[in-house]
Amino acid sequence: MSHIAVIMDEWFEDSEYTEPAEAFKAAGHRLTVVGLEAGNTVRGKKENTPVVIDLAVGKARVDDFDALLIPGGYSPDKLRAHEAPVEFVREFVNSGKPVFSICHGPQILITADVVKGRKMTGWKSIAQDIRNAGAEFLDQAVVVDGNLVSSRFPGDIPAFIEASLEMLS
Repeated sequence: MSHIAVIMDEWFEDSEYTEPAEAFKAAGHRLTVVGLEAGNTVRGKKENTPVVIDLAVGKARVDDFDALLIPGGYSPDKLRAHEAPVEFVREFVNSGKPVFSICHGPQILITADVVKGRKMTGWKSIAQDIRNAGAEFLDQAVVVDGNLVSSRFPGDIPAFIEASLEMLS
């Protein structure tokens, strides 16, 4: 089964982490939460879900993982202010391994400069940012383009999980 890195910081969208994480684990996959500092507890923005960071992103190696999950909320915007998470995401996308991004997840992909020429979706408030970064924004529940799976918001989670699990199989 696959080893999935989940990159997160404070104020992630709770359900965009908890629901895919539960589905991935139920399918036999292993998750490691990657963030700014190992041992820190980050919390979701709506339900205050606590999640402990397993591994500092500066010590994370793309070669150690099979896929990457980027939950939305404010987390991607906070992460993209730091070079280590941006570089990790850039290397992951460029590796060709699956990357699952939902809601505001594309913000860190944009900063990593890896969306030009891609088709993707995300939360409506960043649609223009996605276009400005050179990607084609599609307003649909899930978009699969190569190794990138993207969705718009929590209501899309079932389609997001289905597409992500399909890519992992």
